[in-house]
Amino acid sequence: MLPLKAWLLAITEPVVVLIDAMAMVLIVLATVLAFVRALRLALRGNASNVERRGLWLEYGRWLVAGLTMQLAADILESSIYTSWDAIGQLAAIALIRTFLNFFLERDIQEVRERQHRIVPPGPATAGTDRTER
Repeated sequence: MLPLKAWLLAITEPVVVLIDAMAMVLIVLATVLAFVRALRLALRGNASNVERRGLWLEYGRWLVAGLTMQLAADILESSIYTSWDAIGQLAAIALIRTFLNFFLERDIQEVRERQHRIVPPGPATAGTDRTER
């Protein structure tokens, strides 16, 4: 029977690689889709602010998901490191990813709030422009 530490290493390393790969695929696909959508909006030439914000809001959500997966892999990876140097490097990476995630979430929330402030023209607001400028 394998010692517990060897078993933990044998299981954790491939799981961390798998989670990192899933995050990479998610981020790459989201980036390609955002690029294609942004290109379409640019070529169309008459994209509204709402459409552009919607594009970046969706892209930001996918980036947050990818960063969260990478952070999960970092947490698992911390269970197999034994040297302080390795733990320090992992802590720095996790801290950077956490800050990126925090600021990205904050930007997404700001865009979401802007989206909700835009009032579509209806019978009561016809003739008045209530959209954000």
